[in-house]
Amino acid sequence: MTATEKRVVRPYGDTTGDGMVQVSFTLPVPPGPKAEGAAMQLASKMGLDPAMIVHSHGIGGDFTFFVVYGSAKHVVDLEQVTVVEREYPLLSPSEVNTEVRKLLRRKLAVVGGCIGTDAHTVGIDAILNIKGFAGEKGLEYYRELRVVNLGAQVTVPELVKRARAEKADAVLVSQVVTQRDAHILNTQEMSAAFREAMGDRRPVLIAGGPRFDPMMAGELGVDRVFGRGTTPGEVASYLVHSLKANRAVVDRT
Repeated sequence: MTATEKRVVRPYGDTTGDGMVQVSFTLPVPPGPKAEGAAMQLASKMGLDPAMIVHSHGIGGDFTFFVVYGSAKHVVDLEQVTVVEREYPLLSPSEVNTEVRKLLRRKLAVVGGCIGTDAHTVGIDAILNIKGFAGEKGLEYYRELRVVNLGAQVTVPELVKRARAEKADAVLVSQVVTQRDAHILNTQEMSAAFREAMGDRRPVLIAGGPRFDPMMAGELGVDRVFGRGTTPGEVASYLVHSLKANRAVVDRT
């Protein structure tokens, strides 16, 4: 295998490099031959060749749901893939506690919640609550972290006011509702409000949710974006990393 072949990949289904993928979608067409023909044409335009419909089901008489299996023509050059790499080590809870105590000589204050109309607290609870996620305990478990979980549907002014009252070192917001890019607009409103209210003395701003791309931090105006599958330990380790980075900036000035 050449160096070029190693960096270029295709999906794997039955045999290595066969390009086989499975996609699902709904068409606003009643079930029948016309709907299946439209689904096959769409699959072809998506680059699936050959393709086959492995499942179809009418929805409400006017829509049809499809599952299509086929071979994708496209390849991915791994050298052209840009992602946010974790630039800090993962620390154990005891290591996080030790570092916070050494850096701050007090507890690190964290305020979190779901902003806007978002009432989905599963994500923020998984990070903040002691029960945690994926076998890891949440930030409430960390002895040197003081956690305030504001829950669901917190307005941006309420979040800023509470963060100031708690003298928050970090603010975590979770966004699951994404219709009309609500998660993006809400987070941008939040970051702008903190900058207007607190300027350079604002807390570290962290956004998380299944539809966020970690590459969006600059666009959103936050310090870090965490996506699907993030664990409490990753967030806690990042908080220590940001503390050290801020301390280094202060020392240089």
